[in-house]
Amino acid sequence: MTILLGLLLAAGLILAASPWLFPPRRTTTVNDRKRAGRFRAALALAGLGRVPFWAFVALSGLVGVLSGALVQALLQVSALSLCTAVVGSLAPALLVRWRSRTRRAANRALWPDVVDHLVGAVRSGLALPDAVASLAHHGPEELRPDFVAFEKDYRSTASFGGCLDRLKGTLADPIPDRIFETLRMAREVGGSDLPIVLRSLAAYLREDIAIRAEVEARQSWVRNAAKLGVAAPWCILLLLATRPEAALAYNSAGGVLLIAGGAAVSAVAYRVMLAVGRLPQERRWFR
Repeated sequence: MTILLGLLLAAGLILAASPWLFPPRRTTTVNDRKRAGRFRAALALAGLGRVPFWAFVALSGLVGVLSGALVQALLQVSALSLCTAVVGSLAPALLVRWRSRTRRAANRALWPDVVDHLVGAVRSGLALPDAVASLAHHGPEELRPDFVAFEKDYRSTASFGGCLDRLKGTLADPIPDRIFETLRMAREVGGSDLPIVLRSLAAYLREDIAIRAEVEARQSWVRNAAKLGVAAPWCILLLLATRPEAALAYNSAGGVLLIAGGAAVSAVAYRVMLAVGRLPQERRWFR
């Protein structure tokens, strides 16, 4: 027994000193920065780009605590309240990702029209900054606020490259990244093939939109059925937990194991469903 206690004490000391004995590798830090950058891009695309990251984390924690406390007050099932708190804390992040995907899908259909407007502006003799700024008045309605901000930014700074970088950060989409990098290269290098390149890009985008729409229409019913299959057992569990004898059973050791196992299976099944039903998204190579 003494040897066991000594081993436990040594393990505890090693774990306490592990941040100094085993510092994190640089690759882990880089990966964490990439994840944080992707989530900030999702916040920007969801229209929450001005929300500080720490405020969003605090709000997520508050939602989780309130949802867990509400379920505990209503049902008196500790394991179910803990699961609800975890889901509630993750709900804002899931909502942001859903909103960013929805806005990206909606904007995807607008970018070919944006390219057509740029081609017309370039062919009419406008300079590239004026061609981009003209989208604030003649572009698609949904994107005009972003280009209005670009127009104001360019008039105050006269830096085309810096304004493009800030506009790319606001839009947080790989399609405008390619469009704006093409404009940047044409402004810095020159050339008369810009309208041809932009028309080819618009044709490619329209073809990609048609293919994605067809595939998503075929997969939507599969994904909806999978989501219903994940949510149905938990709805039944909530209904059963309203009965006092069921709540007493779920507060036992067996009930806790049952809820924990169900939560693990639901999480794995949901992630697998998302991985199988999600179409590959283009990465942002030009940031």
